[in-house]
Order: sequence, then C-alpha cells, then structure tokens
Amino acid sequence: DLFAGTGSVGIEALSRGAAHAVFVDIHLRAVETIQANLQLTGLSERAQVIRGDAFGYLRSWSSRPFDYVYLAPPQYQRVIPRVLTAIDDRPSVLNPDGWVIAQLDPHEELPVSHQHLVEIDRRRYGNTLLVFYELPGE
Repeated sequence: DLFAGTGSVGIEALSRGAAHAVFVDIHLRAVETIQANLQLTGLSERAQVIRGDAFGYLRSWSSRPFDYVYLAPPQYQRVIPRVLTAIDDRPSVLNPDGWVIAQLDPHEELPVSHQHLVEIDRRRYGNTLLVFYELPGE
C-alpha cells in the first residue's frame, strides 16, 4: 500500500486473508494513524509500516515480490505515472500473476506504454477511477 494514508486498503486486504501487508507513507501522522489502526484491528503482526518515500522504497526494495501493489497518492498529486514507471522499471517487485492497482481522478491522463506493465481493466466509482495492471504472460 504505497501512499498508505490511513492504511484502510492494506488493512482491508489483511482482514480478507492477505498473509502480510506493507504500508509506505512519508508523513509521520499517516504512519502513526496506520499503526493505531493496525493495533485496533489486531492485525499488527501481519503488517510492516514504513515511513518513507514510495519512490525510495521501490528503489531499495529487495524482499519477496508482491501479489498486489496499491497506489493512491493523497489528492492524487499527479504522481501515478511516475510510480507506474518506477514499478515498470523494476518488474520483479510484482509476482508474475500479481496486479498493480492505481487509484486516480478519472480526468487524469496516464501514459499508455510501459515495457512490462499491461493495463487489464478500468473501473470507475463516482469520481474515482481504478486502473489495473499486470505483467504480460510468458
């Protein structure tokens, strides 16, 4: 959960059976909120909370690949294209059958070409658009 905010997306994933979730947010208040929410839900043991920049996290990442990477910058901030490029530059961050899910304003433009990520779906919910990406099959 990059740009994790309150942690609601990752906490929902944990509550639905995800084995582990990583929450990344640069803001101390967000990190404290995520930690408090994890304590309240009893899910802390299956979570890692990192105070840091999403781009720095992706550059330094060296653990197991993820099944899902969720992107929802605060107020969108038009950084989704840059984060998608950072993930595309390092496709090993994602399991071969994993997804990247980008939450953005429906009016925000996205680059259409990536070397590794392929858009597979778009779903609009009011003024929120979710765009789903995966790695192409072998």
